[in-house]
Amino acid sequence: MIVKAVMVPHPPLAVHEVGRGEEEKIGATLQAYRKAAAEIRDTAPDTVIVLSPHALMYRDYFNISKGRQAYGNLARFHAASVVFRKEYDEEFTHALSQLLYENDFPGGTEYDRDPELDHGTMVPMYFLDQVFSDYKLVRIGLSGLPLPMHYRLGMYIAETAEKLNRRIAVIASGDLAHCQKEDGPYGYKPQGPEYDEKIMETMGSARFGQLFGYPPSFLDAAMECGHRSFVIMAGILDGTAVTPHVLSHEATFGVGYGVVTYDIGEKDENRCFLEQYEEQQKRKVMDKAASGDAYVQLARASVVSYVQSGRVLPLPEDLPDELLKERAGCFVSIHEHGELRGCIGTIAATRDCLAQEIIDNAVSSCSRDPRFHPIEPDELEWLEINVDVLGKPEPVESIDQLDVRKYGIICSSRGRRGLLLPDLEGVDSVQQQIDIACSKGGFDSDADDLKIERFEVIRHV
Repeated sequence: MIVKAVMVPHPPLAVHEVGRGEEEKIGATLQAYRKAAAEIRDTAPDTVIVLSPHALMYRDYFNISKGRQAYGNLARFHAASVVFRKEYDEEFTHALSQLLYENDFPGGTEYDRDPELDHGTMVPMYFLDQVFSDYKLVRIGLSGLPLPMHYRLGMYIAETAEKLNRRIAVIASGDLAHCQKEDGPYGYKPQGPEYDEKIMETMGSARFGQLFGYPPSFLDAAMECGHRSFVIMAGILDGTAVTPHVLSHEATFGVGYGVVTYDIGEKDENRCFLEQYEEQQKRKVMDKAASGDAYVQLARASVVSYVQSGRVLPLPEDLPDELLKERAGCFVSIHEHGELRGCIGTIAATRDCLAQEIIDNAVSSCSRDPRFHPIEPDELEWLEINVDVLGKPEPVESIDQLDVRKYGIICSSRGRRGLLLPDLEGVDSVQQQIDIACSKGGFDSDADDLKIERFEVIRHV
């Protein structure tokens, strides 16, 4: 059973041997940390699970640390004398890994290559071990998978705890936004303090369903660290009443530190937030699919046909004339739970008609994008699909002729080309657009022979 959950930051500076007095500048955080540690101690857990952004992280897999003993030190932060040794709860990690395997969920100990503890784990241990050390450890990393997958991992963790009849305390380790002061280590962005205000309201009120509503581009811009840790913890507490206690929030050094603890109550079916989110998302996808124009309907039908049967969709007979008579390059973009899931396209026409161009690029987007594994049939109900039809590219003599909202760009250098579509979430400046396009082409944006073309698109959503 879950007996306690806490959300804490992990600044190495908070450790006295590292901060050497500087830690007193975040006195509220230190006081809150000690209180959170005492609250964990008072529940006498058998096992403490630490969810750490700095543990080994894969794009499409959740790593669970394996082995009999955890060890590490803070030598990286000039405090080699601060040493940690803790016994891992091997029975728990094995049972959780087995449960994930049985449910075909991407996680386990199979790819663990990280024997030493990370500071996202050690800083919470530093405070906890001062008041309570009679526990076994489970350390779990995050992934690049969508937020609902992090939440579902939490649900599997809770199920494992029930099966083993373990008393479990959960530590969601994570700093908040890193860009809150001009003189801070990461500078200032308005999304920094905005994220902190929002996440402290979300976590401080335990309205965990709100965690799914943070757009990926906003999380990236805020340079947050712990959001996925918080989502896993929310999943562990799914269907359970909790009482939150906000102990502190500071951004003294330009990085947000928030401490919230949760008393665990009885089961509460009204707090099954993943189920609620998925119902809303299904309705949204169905409504969008039903209202999409012929371009989007054709792309969706092509994806469904290929994912379900492996067959390329035959050219339908009832298509509008422009799809059958026009020729143009196009891109098909696929998103799942707000995250990009595939995007492949052609700069210029390669097929006899635009319809065939859409069909082919839809197949490539769902199965051949090298950044992602092919889409599985059980993902189809979550997919949002867009089609961008490209206009004719024209040369650009000055970046003043560019507009990230209106024009996409093609950057060329030494026979290589990189393309970026217009009006993309998170791309806010012309230079950023150029840098990304050049990076996609495999060359630097300061190349001597850099050529830039712009194009307009007609976006079908």
